Amino acid sequence: MTKPYRRGVGIVLVNAHGRVFVAQRIDSKMPAWQMPQGGIDKGETPRVAALRELLEEIGTDKARIVGVTRAWLRYDLPADLLAKMWGGKYRGQEQKWFLMRFTGADADINLETAHPEFVAWKWLPFTHLPRVIVGFKREIYKQVVATFRDKVAAMARPRASKKPASKKKSVKKKKR
Repeated sequence: MTKPYRRGVGIVLVNAHGRVFVAQRIDSKMPAWQMPQGGIDKGETPRVAALRELLEEIGTDKARIVGVTRAWLRYDLPADLLAKMWGGKYRGQEQKWFLMRFTGADADINLETAHPEFVAWKWLPFTHLPRVIVGFKREIYKQVVATFRDKVAAMARPRASKKPASKKKSVKKKKR
């Protein structure tokens, strides 16, 4: 019998400069950067799980959801992790990914949570994500980048002012 996928969520947290939050996993000796993500608890909607995971993993809830993947995106665990992860019950994860605008300041991010998962974090250009992600998650991150590329690019652009720009009247100097 084939093992099922664990249902989960992932968060693409984008700052005002159009950069995305990534963090270094605490349980890895090699570079293993990722975005916040985690499982959906019983009775929880994916949206509620995404907001909970953000707070649990990076200590902030200062974000607004601006998009979500239509489909569940999947990744398989490598053979050496199958027995170690989630009690060996799952073959990988299928995730809904949420695009969120970060509404706080860097000081609002706190990795020293009740159950720390990360040791370091940084803001990264969105399209660079697949280069820094652990190999077995690379394809799902490419899908996330393809799905949200245009929205993230639009989030990075300065917002147009709602007030029309005032027009200066030109004043001609009189010749004396």
